Amino acid sequence: MEKSGITFREIEVFLAVVDAGSLSAASQRLNQPVSTTSRFLARLEDKLQTTLLRRTTRRLDLTDEGCSFLKDAREIINSIESAQERVLLRQGQPSGPLRVDAATPFVLHTLIPLLADYRRQYPLVDLILTSNEDFVDLLESRVDLALRIGEMKDSSLHSRLICRTRIRILASPQYIRDHGMPATVADLKQHTLLGFTRDSLNSWPLHNDDGDTLHIQPDIAASSGEVLRQLSLAGHGIICLADFMTGQDLASGNLVEILAQQNTGDTRPIQAVYYRQTALAARVSSFVDHLIQAIREQDWAIT
Repeated sequence: MEKSGITFREIEVFLAVVDAGSLSAASQRLNQPVSTTSRFLARLEDKLQTTLLRRTTRRLDLTDEGCSFLKDAREIINSIESAQERVLLRQGQPSGPLRVDAATPFVLHTLIPLLADYRRQYPLVDLILTSNEDFVDLLESRVDLALRIGEMKDSSLHSRLICRTRIRILASPQYIRDHGMPATVADLKQHTLLGFTRDSLNSWPLHNDDGDTLHIQPDIAASSGEVLRQLSLAGHGIICLADFMTGQDLASGNLVEILAQQNTGDTRPIQAVYYRQTALAARVSSFVDHLIQAIREQDWAIT
């Protein structure tokens, strides 16, 4: 008896398992029992007459055949999504899934407040938000658009500037009452400094004794700027963070600026990032256009 062809659902399940990293995680994402996910995957492998995934007690690993099929599977899904979008675009409506990745602080302080207006304008776009503090491989993570703070180093990526943001040295009034206000850059050596686990993010907009940009060694380090913000609000030390995160804290007096006169005025670009070889889908460009318009109206945004 001749076997039937591969179905869209089987490809979808395969990609979900690869992206989620396990059958159970994929089943939760697909809202179906693990047994159903396993059955779809087994059926796909049977039709292809090969093993796509090696199953161990701890993880799933792609075989060579699985790696080859993964690339084709993603192209198939992308083609179907693009075809659907082209049909709906004739009706003037961007549609389909839009996978957006950004650092947690940017999601919390910038994206979430702006989503309601976007959803009203583009109700057929299905937003999928992920948060990563470090850079991610957009293709491997199936991310359509990444929002990043800082200069881009990967030449294979295309970026579109949204705005720039100032970075400031800050502490809570409680911390200053307990430890005093630093009057000079050298005074920082006597204080608790809060910084990032990624060392490249620990350059502050100040000059050291040699006239070079001050690079600090944090007394308390965290991978997330939001964690550092909360530590500073709780009185644990001095931080250096961007205005998009701390503007409301400054306005309310929950944080105060330190060494404002010595601040070099450095800014950081906030950029929308995507692959050069991928034409901007209407749903991606609609989201970026919305962000640029909405964010540039914020008090902290520098255009």
